[in-house]
Amino acid sequence: MAVAAAPAQPAAAARAHPVARLIRRRLAIGVVTLFLVSVVVFLATEVLPGNAAYAILGHNATPVRVRALEVALHLNRGVLGQYWSWVSGLFTGNPGHSLVNGQPVWGYVEPRIINSAVLVFVVGAIGALAGVALGAVAALRKDGWLDHVTSVIALAVTSLPEFVVAIALVIVLSTVIWHVLPAVSLLAPGSYAWSQPELLVLPAATLVIVIVPYILRMMRAAMVEALESDYVEMARLKGVPEWRVVLVHALPNAIAPTIQVIGLNFLYLAGGVVVVEYVFNFPGIGQGLVSAVSDRDIPVIQFIVLVLAAFYVVMNIITDVIALLATPRRRIAR
Repeated sequence: MAVAAAPAQPAAAARAHPVARLIRRRLAIGVVTLFLVSVVVFLATEVLPGNAAYAILGHNATPVRVRALEVALHLNRGVLGQYWSWVSGLFTGNPGHSLVNGQPVWGYVEPRIINSAVLVFVVGAIGALAGVALGAVAALRKDGWLDHVTSVIALAVTSLPEFVVAIALVIVLSTVIWHVLPAVSLLAPGSYAWSQPELLVLPAATLVIVIVPYILRMMRAAMVEALESDYVEMARLKGVPEWRVVLVHALPNAIAPTIQVIGLNFLYLAGGVVVVEYVFNFPGIGQGLVSAVSDRDIPVIQFIVLVLAAFYVVMNIITDVIALLATPRRRIAR
């Protein structure tokens, strides 16, 4: 008996924590993904034409000064040596120095990361709540005038690029019709987005308008399917109040697929902020990436791209865990 029961214990332990198993698997995949991204980004920036030392000193610099700067920047090493120097610097908290202004890359990028994080999470929270609420209401009013109006507006908005929405908001709220909000989101050096919240309104409104239709459409479809299911019909036949049918029976089963779309929209925001920050001159990571590319500031480009990749990995893990927790039958060990 004891011999037969022993092998079952590890198997039961392995099945006992599906959330922990998911996190371990996703973290392993994430580490491999970040390694591959670092290799691709490093090689892509290395093959760019030109010489970083000449970019800093100018083409009139003497060969002695150029050689000394190449040694300081480890440009005299081979590709593997340069890659190891860059990666080891990342692990020790020293991702290098900007080729444009000589500042440490982390000191230059840190306030931009914080500003973009504030913008992304404000937009994500507002967009998720608005999309879920509008989608649920549209499903409850299926084939009514509200359902048709929201569907038409959602389809129209999804066809518009971010910069078109941004320019339209500037025309309406800042320049032509009303003058209630600043047309650009300029922040003083060293300050953060929460110190002047009015500067967040137009960039956040632009991104909210762009992402809400996708969440709305998914929530509506999932909610309609849940409301037409057998368990909801059985609850109604038992005389369960309609509010309880919607909130207790239909909504929890409709929210799981919508969480995946919300997570995808957070991932989209990591790239969407690049365009919006550039349009509004918002000092975030997107504007910093555009400036670094135009200035060929390779250390800043490499670090920002790696930060965006890490954000993708973390958001994928968080989305999958929340979706798993929102689906009781999936988090039970089998």
